[in-house]
Amino acid sequence: MGINLIIAVTDDDWFEMLRRRPDIPEVNFWAPSAANFRALRPGELFLFKLHSPRNLIVGGGVFAHANAMPCSLAWSSFGEANGARSAQDMRRRIARYRKAAAGDRTDFEIGCRILTQPFFLEEHDWLEVPTSWSPNIVSFKTYSTDDREGLALWDAVQERMARRAAPGFGEAAPRFGEPQLIRPRLGQGAFRVLVTDLYQRRCAVTQERTLPALEAAHIRPYAEGGPHEASNGLLLRRDLHSLFDAGYVTVTPDLRFEVSRRIREEFDNGKHYYALQGQTIAVPAEAKQRPDWSALQWHNENIFRG
Repeated sequence: MGINLIIAVTDDDWFEMLRRRPDIPEVNFWAPSAANFRALRPGELFLFKLHSPRNLIVGGGVFAHANAMPCSLAWSSFGEANGARSAQDMRRRIARYRKAAAGDRTDFEIGCRILTQPFFLEEHDWLEVPTSWSPNIVSFKTYSTDDREGLALWDAVQERMARRAAPGFGEAAPRFGEPQLIRPRLGQGAFRVLVTDLYQRRCAVTQERTLPALEAAHIRPYAEGGPHEASNGLLLRRDLHSLFDAGYVTVTPDLRFEVSRRIREEFDNGKHYYALQGQTIAVPAEAKQRPDWSALQWHNENIFRG
């Protein structure tokens, strides 16, 4: 089975800002509408094309995840990796594309394509689009390495990345030869969005669905060697996340919520938390995305106050 690549028409302001930020490990290639995106599998290539008449491919990234989310959540998850300098700047651009009425304060639902290992080519390496590209395309076009044009596009990108010796990208896939998936290296923003979706936007403990009140918690903190991966995450209500990080609550390896006696001892309070004691948490349907047993054991032994 071949590898897909897409060429997507890119907002000029988004591109010009992010091409100057080589330190950003992930970007959100957002669309002003919340349309579903199913063109790529995680690990396939998402390429950036300038607006006509500049029919040139100028960079790309490794596709990790797609969803629809309020623009406020996109900003809090990715910040300037949205290609905007502030939440207000981002919202103004969305409103302009959506032709929203002046004074509209809607937290617009937008389409998000989360890309890791982003790269921006030097101008002398920009690529002409394939001959099948139509000037009428306003969003994106999909290619496959099973086809001549798609394979030529893959090879051209690989050749430029080899010359550039891009950190991470060139190590994750062969620069020449058989095309294959590239493992996305999730950052903090992609981790947050992925965990939020896997838990169906509900707190694993309380089933709270108010999205601004929910946060993706690392079971083993990133600073302690915990990865930005679904199996190291829990979606928790914000207060539970704070208590989890501080060790006042935990989740046992058998997926039960446990509350420390220290809440009562130190704060003479906590009855709402003790009411949740022993409750089995909700987890993603797919086994490999559920909380990792060893990470939960680590939290119980190293963070939980007992």
